[in-house]
Amino acid sequence: MNPLKSVWGTIISGIVLAVIIMLAVRGMQPAAPDGAAAALAINPWAFWVWIHVLVGITWIGLLYYFNFVQIPAMPAAKADGTAPGITKHIAPRALLWFRWAAVATWFTGALALEAMHTADGSGFVAAFTLSEGYKAIGMGAWLGTIMLFNVWVLIWPNQKKILGMVEATDEAKVKAAMVALMASRTNTLLSIPMILGMIAQGHGYPF
Repeated sequence: MNPLKSVWGTIISGIVLAVIIMLAVRGMQPAAPDGAAAALAINPWAFWVWIHVLVGITWIGLLYYFNFVQIPAMPAAKADGTAPGITKHIAPRALLWFRWAAVATWFTGALALEAMHTADGSGFVAAFTLSEGYKAIGMGAWLGTIMLFNVWVLIWPNQKKILGMVEATDEAKVKAAMVALMASRTNTLLSIPMILGMIAQGHGYPF
């Protein structure tokens, strides 16, 4: 069976390949002094950051797809009659991946914060209280939390009205479209400083 014929097969194959490449590049750990084979240790911080980046790319990639591609293209799609196919088949699937990738991004980010913290206490608390050494990533964590709120409280409930997944009057759909659009554009705006905070934590600010 060709794994590339399914989305999950492709994802799993990519993870397996990543692990194989990692082992080949870094080499297996040397044997223990007593001659026994050393166990392959897992770096929790690196592991959760890796997963966090993967699901974060999915979330932000779809956010950018909606804002840079689908929304601007909808007037033309309505004009040539292809809009119903987008709203019926493409948008619901994209929103499914979008909203759950947002959840996965937030939770893996929280796990990464805990794993990176070496002092007493919680890395999660250190970031969200903007403690010394955690201000950059804390800023990113706060912005990501606001964005997660926008996804589940503003974007998704209103998108269900727009797509006809819940009953709504035409007037309510017009209002829902504006709320969802503004929340989505807000998230696009916030994603730029959020990504800056994530990068700055490990590499410093660009200027």
